Amino acid sequence: MTRALCRLILYKLLGWHAEISVERPKKYIIALAPHTSNWDFIMGILYSRAEGFKAEFLMKKEWFFWPLGPLFRHLGGIPVVRDRRTSMTDQLAQIAQQRDTFSLCITPEGTRRPTSEWKRGFYYIALKANIPILLYGLDYGKRRIVSTRAIVPDGHVEEQMEEIKNYFIGCKGKYPENFII
Repeated sequence: MTRALCRLILYKLLGWHAEISVERPKKYIIALAPHTSNWDFIMGILYSRAEGFKAEFLMKKEWFFWPLGPLFRHLGGIPVVRDRRTSMTDQLAQIAQQRDTFSLCITPEGTRRPTSEWKRGFYYIALKANIPILLYGLDYGKRRIVSTRAIVPDGHVEEQMEEIKNYFIGCKGKYPENFII
């Protein structure tokens, strides 16, 4: 029921389409960009449910208040406390290693505001857990969700982050002025 409803909303009513050639293994991280609007969250939830999978996601703890907190947790939300110096990358990498399946969606920009400095936590989680990063673009200009590339982290952080950023050059965010490579 949920899958059919999400497919109806995303593909029929909103007119989006998916261009996906990368398969999802049992364990992976999705790097989703551009992230310029709260609508990106809704599009991600609609897409994942329409395609029959659930990915966990990180969100600042301030969003986990009643009644949104229980809803976000149900959808796969993991609250992030940004003012603590805990190694969330180590914790998530360990969880990924221990589980039979692991799916985590992260927006590397870390904010909806313009920024050329992307967060690297997703890269380090994937590196430590030895899992691939699937690159997913939200292209509001062409109403498409596109994933044609996966990156296997090899420790060459600067080079691979540049590759990751360049992958999203053709994607237009909901608010394009907020997307900087």
